[in-house]
Amino acid sequence: MVSTPPSQRSTVQYEVGDQYKEIDTLVTEQKTETDIDLEFLYTRDIEFRQETIYFIVVDRFHDGDPENSEGPNPELYDPEGQDWGKYWGGDLQGIIDKLDYLKSLGVTAIWLTPLFEQVEALFVNSAAIHGYWIKDFKRINPRFIKKGEDPSLNKTQESKETTFDRLIAELHKRKMKFILDIVCNHSNPDFSGKKGELYDDGVKIADFNDDKNGWYHHYGEVTNWEDEWQVQNCELAGLATFNENNPDYRNYIKSSIKQWLDRGVDALRVDTVKHMPIWFWQEFNADIQNHKPDIFVFGEWIYNDPRNERSLEFANCSGMTILDFGLCVAIRAALAQGAEGGFHLIQDVLSMDSRYNGATELITFIDNHDMPRFQSLNPDPDMLRLAIDLIMTSRGIPCIYYGTEQYLHNDTNGGNDPYNRPMMQNWDMETPVYRDVRLLSGLRRLNPAISLGSQWQKYLTPDVYCYVRRYRENRCFVAMNKGEPVTIESVHTDLPDGEHTDVLSRRKFEVKDGCLYDLHLESKEVIIISHVAERVKGQTIVRVQLNGVNTQPGERIIVIGDCPELGNWDIAKGFELEYINENTWFGEIAFNESAGKLISYKYAMLREGTSPLRENVVGRRWFVASEGTVKWRDAWAW
Repeated sequence: MVSTPPSQRSTVQYEVGDQYKEIDTLVTEQKTETDIDLEFLYTRDIEFRQETIYFIVVDRFHDGDPENSEGPNPELYDPEGQDWGKYWGGDLQGIIDKLDYLKSLGVTAIWLTPLFEQVEALFVNSAAIHGYWIKDFKRINPRFIKKGEDPSLNKTQESKETTFDRLIAELHKRKMKFILDIVCNHSNPDFSGKKGELYDDGVKIADFNDDKNGWYHHYGEVTNWEDEWQVQNCELAGLATFNENNPDYRNYIKSSIKQWLDRGVDALRVDTVKHMPIWFWQEFNADIQNHKPDIFVFGEWIYNDPRNERSLEFANCSGMTILDFGLCVAIRAALAQGAEGGFHLIQDVLSMDSRYNGATELITFIDNHDMPRFQSLNPDPDMLRLAIDLIMTSRGIPCIYYGTEQYLHNDTNGGNDPYNRPMMQNWDMETPVYRDVRLLSGLRRLNPAISLGSQWQKYLTPDVYCYVRRYRENRCFVAMNKGEPVTIESVHTDLPDGEHTDVLSRRKFEVKDGCLYDLHLESKEVIIISHVAERVKGQTIVRVQLNGVNTQPGERIIVIGDCPELGNWDIAKGFELEYINENTWFGEIAFNESAGKLISYKYAMLREGTSPLRENVVGRRWFVASEGTVKWRDAWAW
């Protein structure tokens, strides 16, 4: 029997300027059966590029249930919020209480620090408020759920009536997604003579100090960060490091995460991925994606950069995308730290996008829980706004650190950890950054050029940056100035001629011959002009991504195959893809007649003045789902 998870059409409204625009989206319901049928298997990962992520340190967001704050060890709780190493009371009920605030902000996916049960003791004068010293991967931290609720996922798997389940339900009711932060590299550090004591739903299964079954590496701490073997096998800051060669460990960690996926988790953020070998991640992602084919996964390779070959290999070959530290560092240098190169530093990073197989799926950000907040580097709220507008309109998936929209920061010790994790205090829905995030999050869903398209630099100086996002006939032109007022004689916009309106200010601009003439930018001003064309519509939409093809100017890539949508092998009727960068071609193909059928396809290159070049490969085979949105991720076969 061939069946597929039921889908339904929903209409979601997003505010853009003074109007609301309706966007048709396909919302795939949770599959409840455990059998993986043919069509479900070929329904690949959900499209995350249109999301706006909001990252929350759970303990520091909002205390919605004061009765759970003391937890198993009241000594680790500071009700006054003065001891930065102790719990301050934030919990899952607090997040539920603020979901409408987040929805109004334009947030479509929330990423929470790990929710697993933690060690209940101090280590270097700190409790595990961050969630990365895990004791039991199958239990919830009791400080985050209702007092008296069973923290065991196993025991509540059938009823699914915990605060965690209510959070998932409330998110999905609002068409928002949930991202679970997970850790596969390590468990807990040495506290009170205990280290690496690990439990499987309350049953002790491993102990670093009595490691009879080899669950941990025992090589001491990393002393040479340039030695790849040490980075992958030695300890990080005294944390008990798992031995990934042990199949019992691998089965435990995968089965634990699968239980969370079964509760409705939509995506995973994976901690410290550089500290485990790539083969482990390939196996992990293969198993996780077999269990939930529509899962989206991104990892933290701290301070990765497109010039770093190891992090680049991970991004391209591990089965997950990564947080874009390279762009983050460039944005902070250019906009927060006043580096001499200014916007050139940002463009230098974006110019290397072709080194990635999926640059448009990198997670972009300007700060997080491991570095000083942007405003600890530069308190100017206007400069913060420029940085936020940049990641909201550039390639990649933007992630906002909690409180940024309220200018939340504490500059003690330069704003370093733990002072980058203050308690959320304000819920003002009218701040300039709040307003921009709300508008631009809606724009990201309205205009596929921003979420799916290519990015083209149009004007660049250290102080002024103009670029265009482009996909099919959709366009988004962005101009920003971090310096003194300036007038640009002419800048090409790729927009159609006529009058256009700035999304942020509602100012009118006239485009002639595709250009804006005498464009005046005030100091720290941003102009964003959007042009939206007709969207691709079909029973099934296949989003096609091809990497690894070396094209020259004028050469085009098409998809041909044995179905009407792909020309029935007639190369003159193939589906033409769109250039994203030197490594990536992309397109959306509407399947109607062939939806729900098995097809064959391959790629070809059209070249002026010479014969087409077809891939040197037998046609790929694919079962096209009967409805919904799926992806092909392919590499050119020479």
